[in-house]
Amino acid sequence: MTQKIKIQGIISAMVTPFTENGAYVDFDKIGPLANRLLSQGAHGLFPCGTTSEGMLMNPDERREVAEEVIRSVPKKTMVIPHTGGFDTATTIELTCHARDIGAKAAAIVAPFFYGYDDTALFNYYKTVARAVDGFPIMMYNIPACARNVLHPELVIRIAESEENVVGIKDSAGIMTGLTQLLGNAPDGFHVVNGTDDYGFQALLAGCPAVVSGLSNVVCEIYAAVYENVRKGNLKKAWKEQVRLEKAARIFKYGQNVAAFKEGLRLRGFDAGHVRPPQRNLTAPEKRALAAGLQEIGMI
Repeated sequence: MTQKIKIQGIISAMVTPFTENGAYVDFDKIGPLANRLLSQGAHGLFPCGTTSEGMLMNPDERREVAEEVIRSVPKKTMVIPHTGGFDTATTIELTCHARDIGAKAAAIVAPFFYGYDDTALFNYYKTVARAVDGFPIMMYNIPACARNVLHPELVIRIAESEENVVGIKDSAGIMTGLTQLLGNAPDGFHVVNGTDDYGFQALLAGCPAVVSGLSNVVCEIYAAVYENVRKGNLKKAWKEQVRLEKAARIFKYGQNVAAFKEGLRLRGFDAGHVRPPQRNLTAPEKRALAAGLQEIGMI
């Protein structure tokens, strides 16, 4: 029997603070960052994913980061660690760990680098789901990074086959894909938006939640979009979405994670360094970022 879960609201894809040159995870900063995001309107946390530089961490670091997040926040907090890996065995290992430390669910990106057909992808998710039978898992579709696409038809087939595959974080950036999922997925399946620049539209279409990298820096804006949509204040929600879309362009859609960490620094929180081959921002990039945040009223 799969654990009942309700994923809703703003789930922050929190960055991972590293020490200088990305040498080590700066664990002292993880708890304060997690609680800062919750205080600014996030309803949950998504560590060890793309924005978190999860693929630049080894499995031990990923386990320890997930543990620190869960240890640092109220027990009821929706913490969904990303546990996808390059190979099936590592993915199962990390997903079992997420279950055992009290995560509410785990998110699993499509396996990456090699090209896989739908049969291989179906078998992958089936194998992982059955290894953690009863524990909720979400698929994670981000073809720009993973190369492999989780097409709506495949997602629905997996959801209908495996009871504990309870949702998907869709970061494909194609609103029509969300439409197909929302219109055809099984009852209770969570279609979670992962593209900040159409958060308003996704929420109106029926997405119960969003996972957001931008929320590291401008969580209040996204929370205002969500709360106003929920209350039916659509004009106010749209006004905030316009700000959110501007923020997405200012941060260049998360292409360089260092921008999020610099944005946090400009807003008074030291989120540490990035891990190479991620690079720091140049002085002109920092000035442009500060000007952009001033333009949208965040500093």
